[in-house]
Amino acid sequence: MNPNKKRLRRTMMFLNAQKPGLIKDPYIYKPDSIMLDLEDAVAENQKDAARFSLYHALQEIDYRGCERVVRINGLDTPYWKEDIRCAVAGGCDAIRIPKTERPEDIKAVEAEIQIAEEDFGIPQGRTLIMAAIESARGVVKALDVCEASDRLFGIALSGGDYTKDLQTYITGTGVELMGARQNLIIAARAAKIQCFDTVYTDLNDMEGFRRDVETIHLMGFDGKSIINPRQIPIVHDIFTPAQKNIIFAEKVVMEIEDKREKGIGVFIVDGKMIDIAFYDGAKRTIELAKASGVYKGGL
Repeated sequence: MNPNKKRLRRTMMFLNAQKPGLIKDPYIYKPDSIMLDLEDAVAENQKDAARFSLYHALQEIDYRGCERVVRINGLDTPYWKEDIRCAVAGGCDAIRIPKTERPEDIKAVEAEIQIAEEDFGIPQGRTLIMAAIESARGVVKALDVCEASDRLFGIALSGGDYTKDLQTYITGTGVELMGARQNLIIAARAAKIQCFDTVYTDLNDMEGFRRDVETIHLMGFDGKSIINPRQIPIVHDIFTPAQKNIIFAEKVVMEIEDKREKGIGVFIVDGKMIDIAFYDGAKRTIELAKASGVYKGGL
């Protein structure tokens, strides 16, 4: 398995691949991933120029550990195959597929990636895939999509197109997204891949943004798509474990490992009843703390 499949992805910042001023140094804001967009952000008559800009950015800019994901044009357009070849030749880390509705979409992109990796001397399996779910059909087929390829590291909700398909609109309350969010996170967890939430477009409402991020964090999402560097600190703050939670997770792991050897199944940690079911969650808290750079313990 590609070791990058499970990497930390709290924030994915969208950037127009055609704009050198945007893509030359986004790493200074420390997003976990950047989304270099060839789709909606680029006009029809500028697709070739955007690919040129994208290729040279991928080849020449040191993004200092920031993951580089390329959003290609839809599979119903004449652009997507050339998008993949350009992105893979440049050395991108992953391809994001828009408007994914069926596993065949994943397989078609996977086949083109494999051809491009062979043609450009890229190690087979290096280029990962993520899928954007943007329709009611995509939500219903989410588990099939999630299980379509070993290259697939995650799925993401695209709320704007999804709510249009539902014949409603983004309200800011999250009510209109509730069903899709729950369905996607369940499908992703069943398939053991990651899940990412949609963008929050009102940059004048940072309190509303914080509430939105707190909600999706509680739901189990791995991260959020963002459109502005101002949103990064809020997401990272919410998705990075607090020290008290890290310390508790350490205690849980140590106690479970100790008690398991002694044949004890249920016990108390800091006044809370704990059993083996808490083990994976505690380990994940510690791993997330390590990946976020805030871990100070010794496990």
